[in-house]
Amino acid sequence: MTILENPLVGTDLGLSGLSGVPRADGPQKAKDYTSDQEVRWCPGCGDYVILATVRGFLADLGLERENLMFVSGIGCSSRFPYYLEAYGIHSIHGRAPAIATGMAVTRPDLSVWVVTGDGDALSIGGNHLIHALRRNVNMTILLFNNRIYGLTKGQYSPTSEAGKVTKSTPMGSVDHPFNTLSVALGAEATFAARALDSDRTGLNEVLRAAAEHRGTSFVEILQDCPIFNDGSFDALRRENAESHLIRLRHGEPIRFGADGEFAVVRDGFGLRVARADSVAESELVVHDAYTDHPEYAYALSRLSDQDLTHVVTGIFRSVSRPTYDDGVRAQLTTAVERTPVSGDSLQELLTGRETWTVG
Repeated sequence: MTILENPLVGTDLGLSGLSGVPRADGPQKAKDYTSDQEVRWCPGCGDYVILATVRGFLADLGLERENLMFVSGIGCSSRFPYYLEAYGIHSIHGRAPAIATGMAVTRPDLSVWVVTGDGDALSIGGNHLIHALRRNVNMTILLFNNRIYGLTKGQYSPTSEAGKVTKSTPMGSVDHPFNTLSVALGAEATFAARALDSDRTGLNEVLRAAAEHRGTSFVEILQDCPIFNDGSFDALRRENAESHLIRLRHGEPIRFGADGEFAVVRDGFGLRVARADSVAESELVVHDAYTDHPEYAYALSRLSDQDLTHVVTGIFRSVSRPTYDDGVRAQLTTAVERTPVSGDSLQELLTGRETWTVG
């Protein structure tokens, strides 16, 4: 695959985040995106469900497989590119967003995806993650969060709950964990969402919206590690799960519970959960995913807590802002137009005006 020789550099591909060339030979099926590699995850791992969902979702997108690029870092989730019949890079620990940025800038014909985990993205890769979000590079980041280091056999991660007993914290973790969506929104993500691995409908909806967004789309996917953190999200899968899950729907009042008995209302500068029958209907917050005020989405992220009493899922925020890769390509086009490419002009660019002679 050629990366640098690209006739599309500087081309306006429109406002959609769904880069890539539409297929000319009709619709695809999930099996068309299934590679010949043996899937090597532990039995019961939530990654299997996510993989199946993504394969089916990619078929619905209708893009040429050679225009899909999946970049991963290190960890169980980062095996993902091996199992997709598309281009992929299994890169280095925490650096997937940096490599994906290069792909997005130099190859605007690609639909670029990053697959990472809570340890890969929020520990060693934290710096790369926040700057990709801040720059608004046109890519989709899928962060698999199982609240544990799985590949290295069960150490606590940046999202492990306080007091978590693991091999590296035998007396319980004293760290204060990240609220992942709060981190993304604090870095001014233009698209931020969360889904649960076992909620195929919700995951599909979030993935489609993320793919269609132009800019950096950040999606946290809560998933189970049956070996080192089994049952960590069971509270969201049991019969009373509806009393824990706050599902966001744009334009609808935020109510949840088996019978909609709970609601989200404003509380000073933030939000809180209340019984719906204890407040007036006019007090219920109507979800607006497209508001330009980031503090609203941030307040939504603070409703989620580590003990899973409440977990917000769906699209928190989806707004438009110029993208980093579009800006870089525009500058490149301008530079080429202003400076004819020749040996002399290249030397002028290298030396510039700020040169001096030593000796």
